[in-house]
Amino acid sequence: MLIRRDRAMVAVTIMLDVAFHAGRTGTVSASDLAERLGLARRGMEPLLQALSRAELLDSVRGPRGGYRLGRPRRDILLSEVVAVAVALGNAEPSDSGDGPGGDLQAKVVDPVWDELDRVARAALQTLSLDDLIKRAGQAGMRRPSEEPISFAI
Repeated sequence: MLIRRDRAMVAVTIMLDVAFHAGRTGTVSASDLAERLGLARRGMEPLLQALSRAELLDSVRGPRGGYRLGRPRRDILLSEVVAVAVALGNAEPSDSGDGPGGDLQAKVVDPVWDELDRVARAALQTLSLDDLIKRAGQAGMRRPSEEPISFAI
């Protein structure tokens, strides 16, 4: 199946947001994630839990809790993130059918879709969260400082 833009993209964006705003030491709250991404927190929770179970995110409890990367960002491939999202999507019941049928679908379209899927998965295996952080820098985005700057006179 070709990568579904919705769930896979949300998973990649969540991971990038955590890498961008928290990294391995700080944390990002689910409510801050939801606000920055313009998503409902309730809708993100199953994905956050799945990413945590896959050890891509660490869930930290407590007053300064939230989520942080489970491994260094250079070691987290986008293919892993997408695989978690796809597995979560496959575990949920679908309200649509398997798609069109017929000979043209089975003999022409399905093989083309399988080929495109292999190409997309191969590309995702070459990209890490670190690559996306570098692209954010190239796009002019600045990561927030870890500690607020305070001046004492």
